[in-house]
Amino acid sequence: MNVGSICTRELVTITPHIDVATAAQCMREKNVGFLVAVDPQPNTRYGRPVGVLTDRDIVVSVVAGEADPKMLTVADVMKQYPAMVDETDPLDQALRTMRRMGVRRLPVVGAGGMLTGVLCLDEVLDVLAGELREVSGTVRGTRHRADRAQ
Repeated sequence: MNVGSICTRELVTITPHIDVATAAQCMREKNVGFLVAVDPQPNTRYGRPVGVLTDRDIVVSVVAGEADPKMLTVADVMKQYPAMVDETDPLDQALRTMRRMGVRRLPVVGAGGMLTGVLCLDEVLDVLAGELREVSGTVRGTRHRADRAQ
């Protein structure tokens, strides 16, 4: 299974030059805690990822630091050069990257390094749970047939 087959394709993105207060409002309106900062590119849906901003980044860097969120830009707070995965990468490779980097979400890129999605640990767990249900159903079905044969 590759990353592109399970990642989220409907994304909320921002540009690095907007202020943090606007980014936080966007998070609230869209009910997300993770934004990919992009450098928009012509003829692409989202652009090239240049950073990521989480609700935790805002709390730790802005709120706890008592900074004015209207005076800081996303570029001031975001994680630059985030770990990313290619949409053709196998899922196990992406999971190793997530574990190594200590993150729950990874931007997914396609041709030319353009953003195509985000892989979230929640989605991975949903897929794995579905796979386990299939395995469980197979085991139950096999037992049921064996019981009838006796």
